[in-house]
Parts: sequence; structure tokens; C-alpha cells
Amino acid sequence: MPYSHAPRPTAPELPDGPVDIRLVVTDMDGTLLDDDKRIPEGLWDTLARLRERGVLFSPASGRQYATLAAEFAEVADGMVFIAENGTYVVRDGRELSSDPLEPAVTAKIVHTVRGLAADGVDLGAVVCGKRSAYVERADEAFLAEVRRYYVRCELVEDLTAVDDDVIKVALFDFGAVEETTAPGLAPFADTHQVVVSGEHWVDVMNRTASKGAALRRLQRELGITPAQTMVFGDYLNDLEMLDAADWSFAMANAHPRVVERARHLAPSNNDNGVLRTIARLLHL
Repeated sequence: MPYSHAPRPTAPELPDGPVDIRLVVTDMDGTLLDDDKRIPEGLWDTLARLRERGVLFSPASGRQYATLAAEFAEVADGMVFIAENGTYVVRDGRELSSDPLEPAVTAKIVHTVRGLAADGVDLGAVVCGKRSAYVERADEAFLAEVRRYYVRCELVEDLTAVDDDVIKVALFDFGAVEETTAPGLAPFADTHQVVVSGEHWVDVMNRTASKGAALRRLQRELGITPAQTMVFGDYLNDLEMLDAADWSFAMANAHPRVVERARHLAPSNNDNGVLRTIARLLHL
């Protein structure tokens, strides 16, 4: 959802000359994509020019790997996908890192969701595996929301019996997730991450998992420093990722905590803020 803020200066100021950037990482929903989930005009040309300069572009999203790979299918060669909020990182079809949940934890989360639903909360769980996503709620309204982010999704009778490496459990709440579902997951906060990733979505992952942890691991493997990294985000699941880059940008309509955490502001996702900022800072 959009947020409004009083104007504040960026700190530090953007330089006039081009910057030595080797890695560009961007969230998808609310950041790169506009509010209608559309790819911004000029993206493919920008990616081609970044590739010519030897700059790696990496989508970092709560979406599953299969969804991201399909979105970028024509330009996916060599691209690193930070999927499932950093719990699954893939390049050229090869897993670079993952952080699976213990099966007992997955089952406990599923039982908690069932309890919340029995108490009247209108929600459903998506058990996110490496091969596919899995749901047991079967109504079309819920499935339509799930399909936005999970192109591989199986309907099963019992989510506690899924045979896959589960890397996170995502919950969709038709209400305001910060007010209903997230508080119901408080018992997991002491041992795991409970991350609000959108107005209606919250994810439960291992404490060691985040977009930021995945990005720092990638930087080490590639020999790229935070000073050579540009990051864009808009919501709470982007906070740790912003900390891993000197060139961290919150979208103009980002969550207030994201604006506070980032070093800079970019135009909103509806104003093509990611591509405009890349072009300005890299003088494309």
C-alpha cells in the first residue's frame, strides 16, 4: 500500500559523476513493478546496458524462484534470483544457497494458521518448497492471490505432509495482516523471523534467513563490496537488504520504516523510480 511522507533530503547527496556499481538488487512488488504489477517500460533495454557494463542485476523478492525465472526468462542467463525473501538463491538453474525450515516447525505454523482460521481470521497458508508451493485452502479468491506470486502451486489435502524442502511459510490475510495474522504468529518470533512483506502477506522463515543475508553471501562470493552495490526496496522484508548496500534506496511511497532505514529516496514504483535512479547514478 502507498505511504505519504514529508519531504526530506537524501543523505548523502547523489554524486554528479557515475559511480562504480557492480551489482543492482531490487525488490519486485511495490518497487520495480507498478501497482498493477507491470514491468516498467525500458527495463529490457536497461538490463542490456547493465550487462554491457558488467553490472549484475538481481531481483530479490518474496516470490518463488519459478515465478521470477518466468518473468525474466528472456534475459535470465547469468542472473541471480534472490527468491522467497532470501531463503532460496539460484543462478542459471543452480542453487547458490538455501535455508530450509525444520518439518516440525512447518507443521506447527500450519496448525497455528488453522487455529486462527477457526477463530474467524480470513487467511490461508502457502508452504513454499524448492520444487513448488503448496496450499490446502481451495477457494478461488484465495488461489487467485496465491497465483500472483507462485506460478508453481499444488493443492494438497494436508500441508503438514508436504514432501519437499520447505524454505518458508507465507500467509495471506484478506484483512490487514499487521493487525490480525502477524500478532497470532508472535510465539514464533523468539526462534524464527516473522516478516510482514505486504499489506496482506506475512512470512515465517528461519532466523538466519533474509534478503540481506542472501545478498551479503552473494557479495562475498562475487567479491563485490557494499560500496559497489545498489539496492531498492519498499517494505519491511527489504530492511536487512538495504543495510547491505551503501547505495540503498527506499521508494518514495515505501513503508515509513524503510524510508528511515535507506540512505536515499527514489521516485515511486508508479513513476519508474528504479530505472530512473539507475540511469541517473550510472549515467546510462
